[in-house]
Formats: sequence, structure tokens, C-alpha cells
Amino acid sequence: MNIPEDLKYTRDHEWVKIDGDIATVGITDFAQGELGDIVYVEVESVDESLEREDVFGTVEAVKTVSDLYLPLTGEIVEFNDSLEDEPEKVNNAPYTDGWMIKIKFAEIAELEDLLTAQEYKEIIGG
Repeated sequence: MNIPEDLKYTRDHEWVKIDGDIATVGITDFAQGELGDIVYVEVESVDESLEREDVFGTVEAVKTVSDLYLPLTGEIVEFNDSLEDEPEKVNNAPYTDGWMIKIKFAEIAELEDLLTAQEYKEIIGG
């Protein structure tokens, strides 16, 4: 299972890549594997400011729909539009082409609550 060391993680199976005050967010390789074939990604919260753990969208797989939870408080500044036509990117490349949103985050202290790769591995039993 692919769990890059340079990313941060949440207990809800999102990954976070920090670049200055922008965080790129997607779901982990573990999460996409559990969901199965992803057929639709919906994010209607672009340009909205949300609190950490608020639902920012949903991901629909063949057998289920799951909420997506914001890992950091901030404004959603971008959605990966390519997922509208190619949601399978989340399955095929969850950490690169399958990213979902970018957040301009507001609370630096919240970064401390994110998990390291090792902590995430322990949660999923890896």
C-alpha cells in the first residue's frame, strides 16, 4: 500500500500536502481501495470558507457514497476539474492526478493534529 512519507494524513483517510499556506487534499490509496471504482466526485464548496471536519464534498463509488471531510479550516480555492470527466484518476493516481481540492488554510496550529505517514499506517493496520 502506498503511503508517501512527505504527506500528512487524517483519521478520515484524507491526505494533505502543504505548500506555504495552501494545502492540497485528496483521499488515500487505502481509502480508494476500500471504496472501489470511483464514478463521481462532487465538490460544490469552492470559494467557501469551512471549518475543519466540515463536509466539503462527496465521492461516489459503484456501491457507496462517502462524505469528504475538510482536514483544515480555511477557504477552498480550487477543485480538480479533471475529476468531473475522469473520476477514475482518484483510483489510478490518488496522490498525484487524483487530488481533489486546494485550501488556503487559516489555522497553522491545526497542522499539528494531522498524522504522519507512520501514525496513519498504524491506524489502518499497515
